[in-house]
Amino acid sequence: MRRLAAVALMLISSVAVAQQPTPEQRLRADRAVLDSLHEERAELERRMNELKSTVHDLADEVENLNRQASVTARAVRALDKQLASIQADVEEVTGNLIRAEDELAIKRAMLRHRLVEIYKQGPQYTAQVLFQAESFAQLIARYKYLHLLALRDRALVARVETLRGRIGTQRLSLVSLQKTVEETRGEKANEEARLRDLESERAGRLAETKRAASETEARLAEIAKSEARLGSVISSIEALRKAEASRGSSASSKAAASASTISTRDLGRLDWPVEGRILYRFGRVVNPNNTTTRWNGIGIGANAGATVRAVAGGKVVVAQVIGTYGLTVIVQHGGGDYSVYGSLSRADVKKGQRVEKGDQIGAVGRSDPDLPSHLHFEIRRGQGAAVDPLDWLRGGKSK
Repeated sequence: MRRLAAVALMLISSVAVAQQPTPEQRLRADRAVLDSLHEERAELERRMNELKSTVHDLADEVENLNRQASVTARAVRALDKQLASIQADVEEVTGNLIRAEDELAIKRAMLRHRLVEIYKQGPQYTAQVLFQAESFAQLIARYKYLHLLALRDRALVARVETLRGRIGTQRLSLVSLQKTVEETRGEKANEEARLRDLESERAGRLAETKRAASETEARLAEIAKSEARLGSVISSIEALRKAEASRGSSASSKAAASASTISTRDLGRLDWPVEGRILYRFGRVVNPNNTTTRWNGIGIGANAGATVRAVAGGKVVVAQVIGTYGLTVIVQHGGGDYSVYGSLSRADVKKGQRVEKGDQIGAVGRSDPDLPSHLHFEIRRGQGAAVDPLDWLRGGKSK
C-alpha cells in the first residue's frame, strides 16, 4: 500500500511555476525594438537622399552618416541580446525535452512491467484475488486495492500519452527556436556588414569632402585670378580707348569713337550668342558642396563645337587664352561696353577684326573640368563693370 501511495503521489504532484513571459512573447518584444530601429534608420536614409539632392552643408551629411552608424550599432546590440535570449530558450527547451524523454522512458518501463505481470497472472487473476478473501472486510480492502491499481494503470497510460504530446510540442518549439536563431544570426551578420559599409562610406565621404574642399578653394583662387586678369585687360583696353578718343580732332569724332552698339533699348532684345540651357547664373551661387562662387556672367550649356555669334557689332580686342576662362574672345562695342565669350574650343576671329551682329566668332568648348561643354558669356558696361546678361538677352528673364 505504501508503494501504491508513493506511485499515486508521484503521479499527482506538480511544480508551481511562476508566471513568466514565454519565449514567443520575449521574441515579439525584441522584434518590436528591432523594427523601431529599422524604421528610424529608414527615416535617416530618406533624409540622406534629400541631402544628396539639395544644396546642403556637408556637416549635415556626415552627421547623418554618424547617426545611421549609431542606429545600426544599436540594432546589432539588440540582435546580440535577442540571440542570447533565444539561445537561453533553446537550452531550456532542450533540457525540458531531455527530462520529458527520460520520464517517458520510465513510465513506459513501468507500464511494460505492469502488462507483463497482468499477463503472467492470467485473465482470472482479479476474480481469484477477490474470492480468496477470508472476510468481508478483506474483500472490501482487496477490491479497493484493485480499484486503485486500475486507476493507477489508467493514469500511467494517460501520463505516457501526455508526455508523448509534450515532447512533440517541445520538439516543434525547439525547431522553431533553432530556425529563429539561424535567421537572427543572418540578420546580425547583415547588420554588422552594413555597419562596416557605413563606416567605410563615412571615411570615404570625409576624405572626399576634404579633397573637394581643397580643389574648390584652388579653383576659386584660379577663378579669382582669371577675373582679375580679365578685369585688368578690359581696364587697359578701356584706358587706351579713352586716350584715343581724347586725341580726336573734334567733338563729333569723340562722339563717334565713344558711341556704343549696345544701348538700353537693347534690354531683353539681344539675340543669344548660342542656344542652350543655363548652367549657372550671374552673381553669387552656392554650390552643392556648400562653397560659394561669384560669376560675372552666365554659363550656356551647348554641344561642343556649336557656333558662337556676336550679340552686337564691334571690334575684337582680345582673342586668347585667359586662365580659367579658357580661349576667350572680347568684343568692344564702344562707350565702355564689352561682350565676353569664354570657354571656346576655337576662335574664328582675330584681334583688331571688326564684327557685325550675328557674325560667327568661335565655337563652344570646355574649359572647366567640373562642367559640361558650354559658353561663358558676359556683358560689361560703363568702363568694364559686369552686368547680368539675362537682362539683355531675348527672353532671358524667363529662363
